[in-house]
Amino acid sequence: MRPTMKNIVILISGRGSNMQAVVEAAIPGARIAAVLSNRPDAAGLAWAAEQGIPTAALNHRDYPDRAAFDQAMMQLIDGYAPDLVLLAGFMRILTSEFCARYAGRLINIHPSLLPAFPGLHTHQRALDEGCRVAGCTIHFVTAELDNGPIIAQGVVPVLDGDNADALAARVLAVEHRLLPQAVADFVAGRLHIEGKRVRNQRPAAAAEPLLA
Repeated sequence: MRPTMKNIVILISGRGSNMQAVVEAAIPGARIAAVLSNRPDAAGLAWAAEQGIPTAALNHRDYPDRAAFDQAMMQLIDGYAPDLVLLAGFMRILTSEFCARYAGRLINIHPSLLPAFPGLHTHQRALDEGCRVAGCTIHFVTAELDNGPIIAQGVVPVLDGDNADALAARVLAVEHRLLPQAVADFVAGRLHIEGKRVRNQRPAAAAEPLLA
C-alpha cells in the first residue's frame, strides 16, 4: 500500500528561496499542492510554475482590509485541501481567524532567534544590539506575531565586519537546511505540540547541528 501523501500549500511574497529548498528536497510523503502569493509579481511563482506546481496570486491591495484578504486567501488555500500551510517568506500579518483555521498545521520560518527580534529588519537589529550569534526559527503560528511553539532553531556566528546583507546570507543558508527537515518531520508525524513546546521524535542521530 502506498503511503498517504500530505498536501503542502506554500505561501510566499518574493523570490521564495525557502520554498525552492522545500520543493527541491523532494520530501517523502509530501506533495506540494500549490504555491500562492499576495504579490502577483513574486518571482517564486514563476519558478514554481516551471516545476509544474499550481500557482496563484491574490493581490492584498485589491481588498479593503486585512480580514477581507485573509478570507479570500483561506478560500483559495482550502481548495487544495492542505495538511500543512507553510509560510516561506510570506510578508503578511495574519488575522486570528486565519491562524485558528490552520492551527497545528501552520508553520512559519523567521530570520531571528525568537523570541528575540520579532517583526522586520531582524539582521540589522541583531547587529545594532551587538549580538555575537544570530539565526532563524521555525515555529507553529499563533495569533501573536512571531510567536508560537518553536520547532527548530539554527545559529550562526556574527562576524567582525558583518553588515545586514552578509549576516542575512549566512542565516539563509541555515534556513534552507532546517525548513525542509521541519516539513519532513511534520509529514512523518514526528512533531507533537505539548503545551507551549514542540516534541520531535526524530532520532537523535539525525538531529541538525545548531551552529553553522
